Amino acid sequence: MKTLEHIRNFCIIAHVDHGKSTLADRLLELTGTLDPRQLGVEQVLDDNPLEQERGITIKLHAAQMHYRAADGNTYVLNLIDTPGHVDFSYEVSRSLAACEGALLVVDASQGVEAQTISNLYLAVDAGLEIIPVINKIDLPSAAEMIPQVRQQLVDLIGCREEEILLVSAKHGTGVDAVLEAIVQRIPPPKGDPDAPLRALIFDSMFDPYRGVVVYVRVFDGTLRPGQRVLFWATQQVYQVDEVGIKRLRHQPVGELSAGMVGYFVANIRRVQDTKVGDTVTHAERPCAEPVPGFREVKPMVFCGIYPANSEDFEQLRDALAKLALNDAAIVYEPESSAALGFGFRCGFLGLLHMEIVQERLEREFGQNIVVTVPNVRYQVRKTNGEVIYVENPAQMPPPTLIAEIAEPYIRAQIITPSEYIGAILQLCIERRGVQTGISYLLPTRVDLQFELPLAEVIFDFYDKLKSVSQGYASFDYEPIGYRPGDLVKLDILINGEPVDALSMIVHRSRAYDWGRKLCAKLRELIPRQLFEVVIQAAIGSRVIARESIPPLRKNVLAKCYGGDVTRKRKLLERQKEGKKRMKQVGRVEIPQEAFLAVLSIEK
Repeated sequence: MKTLEHIRNFCIIAHVDHGKSTLADRLLELTGTLDPRQLGVEQVLDDNPLEQERGITIKLHAAQMHYRAADGNTYVLNLIDTPGHVDFSYEVSRSLAACEGALLVVDASQGVEAQTISNLYLAVDAGLEIIPVINKIDLPSAAEMIPQVRQQLVDLIGCREEEILLVSAKHGTGVDAVLEAIVQRIPPPKGDPDAPLRALIFDSMFDPYRGVVVYVRVFDGTLRPGQRVLFWATQQVYQVDEVGIKRLRHQPVGELSAGMVGYFVANIRRVQDTKVGDTVTHAERPCAEPVPGFREVKPMVFCGIYPANSEDFEQLRDALAKLALNDAAIVYEPESSAALGFGFRCGFLGLLHMEIVQERLEREFGQNIVVTVPNVRYQVRKTNGEVIYVENPAQMPPPTLIAEIAEPYIRAQIITPSEYIGAILQLCIERRGVQTGISYLLPTRVDLQFELPLAEVIFDFYDKLKSVSQGYASFDYEPIGYRPGDLVKLDILINGEPVDALSMIVHRSRAYDWGRKLCAKLRELIPRQLFEVVIQAAIGSRVIARESIPPLRKNVLAKCYGGDVTRKRKLLERQKEGKKRMKQVGRVEIPQEAFLAVLSIEK
């Protein structure tokens, strides 16, 4: 067993697509952790096809490496990989809490981005030693950008220029220096192996044969097979069957002591019992207090997921249950819609998380699904003083019972080249944003801060931001709580019947414009019937927009050759009566594209 002086626990933080996973693969390769047969595989840690396609890390990974340093000693390096997207910022914070140091990776051609700064602040708050690394120095555009990026890093973290490492993770250039810097600059972990057990859960995964595999960083004490352990947050007690380390594959060991990173298996059947950030301790001799920083992960974005064919409801239930085994952040419960039948109301950490779950349902489980408009959770204070949270517009109380509706706000950080400031300011102000700050990282690079309603961001804000900045702006956000607003529930009625799946909560100033556009869009998408179809947008009992689809008409006068006009009139009146009767009993089939129409409406 290695002494604490020969252990280094570190992570890699970077913006999406700055080469974090490629650098991790090179470190594994140089330390001999990778099997020779795996050397030709791209992105060993990002093993999910979706991760490889999108170039992002969705599920964090851990790997242990053994490195013989220049001083002749062999060191144990524990790499705890982190997701790179804003939706998973809580998992990033827990990974940082398990480390003593971090590699801050910045793309030489793009410089410091919003997510880089956000995760850097998390690392500084956690007291980590930061090693700045400029990656992708092999790119043709990198040579002229490197001095600017160096200056950005010096200004950002206050380091000296000679401390910044230049690497090309793709070609392996400079990666040896990164390994030496990890050993020399990152401090060894601290802890008392004889104290009561205190370990932080930074990840978990479900194995169909062994139950939940829990990944932990041990701060104090020792974890051995046969011990009974207590999960602090859930107060669940389990007996440990196996402990080990992860060198890409699970490798059992006799014990995990203070300062070490590894896993344990304890016949746990629900991944919800092993919450990320929770503390594991001895059931008989618990520690005095848990590792600080734990909080319940709460979904931010909600939508309805329904099977395209109502007969596939049970298959969709099974698919969601299997997904939830490996992703404790998914929240779902059954719901029914008059228009779409039976389905599920699902909660996600953010828009990317929602997209990933949808793609996995379609790809891995072969589900043909209909997804309703994403929305956020609103805080409603009723006239009797009761406060409720509404995730589905259909649950909104009648307007007469509502005293106040509050919506979640975010603090947004946008980093952009200075020539796009005007267009970005206009976009944010259109989305009811308030500018709170502006600072220049370089003469040509600006950091903008805004406070925005989350509901205005979840539709197409990111796409619009990339459009107005020609792809150069980067975006990061954090929730800052609820604020009251002049919000109303907008109902869509088809022939007087409300369609609950098309209801939404919008700001009153937007309601008329939004309702008019949606009615016009539905008019194009709903097929003509034998009777007139009336599409209305309403707030409460007041209709604010209306469109109608004219009926298909059979030519009942075709058999009349001349004769008295009263005969023709009688036939037309009979047809009119028939259409009126048909309208009372007729049901309008709404195509699936209509439920996605809201997403394609220009805001």
